[in-house]
Amino acid sequence: MKQDIDIKTADGMAKAAVFRPDNGASAGSGVIFYMDAMGPRASLYEMAQRLADAGHIVLLPDLFYRFGAYGPFDGSAFGNPASRETIMTMLRGTTQQMTRNDSAAFLDALSAAGAKGPAGVVGYCMGGARALTAAAAYPDRIAAAASFHGGNLASEAEDSPHRLAADIKARVYVGAAGIDNSFPPEQSARLAEALRTGGVDHIIENYVGMSHGWTVPDHGVYDETGAERHWKRLLNLFDEALA
Repeated sequence: MKQDIDIKTADGMAKAAVFRPDNGASAGSGVIFYMDAMGPRASLYEMAQRLADAGHIVLLPDLFYRFGAYGPFDGSAFGNPASRETIMTMLRGTTQQMTRNDSAAFLDALSAAGAKGPAGVVGYCMGGARALTAAAAYPDRIAAAASFHGGNLASEAEDSPHRLAADIKARVYVGAAGIDNSFPPEQSARLAEALRTGGVDHIIENYVGMSHGWTVPDHGVYDETGAERHWKRLLNLFDEALA
């Protein structure tokens, strides 16, 4: 069941959707779903509902709310030069620090929606780094964090999530695309070292043969077998860490 809401942040009003189980499952724990760069849309709503039906209250916020109305885009948007430029403008204009600050309001919105206990976070593409950053920023409120085909998780940038590893108390799962220029092997090794040195309970798993975006149904590189594997890993993480 999807419910549209508005969340007041320090910078304005963020549109978001709250999902509760449609299948009669009881929902106690909350999860923030950090979008990919194409923004909230039918395919992400489908994924959020599946996560809710596993027994969670799921919040899917529009991270690009500062730009007002846009799109709608889908997984093919990067193939259109005009759409790509619009998306990149919003991506460059929505910093990690902005989403980090917003995440306090997102966590409060989850609690207001009825979520109990520490939350989980999951992010895809650009959302992967934001999920890990949120886990570091709110260690007492986030117990599990997952990233799938997240880009630049251990880059040279000052706001790269790997620099925050020592602040993370959550269990972490990173599902890396086997073919992904935004998260090459050297970044995977750097992230693994940071998480291990920081004492973080974590798994980094390489999905061989999968391309960036393989989990999202409206992407041209969507792979059903790989997507189902991702669901098993994600649901298991939340079942164990949010129980």
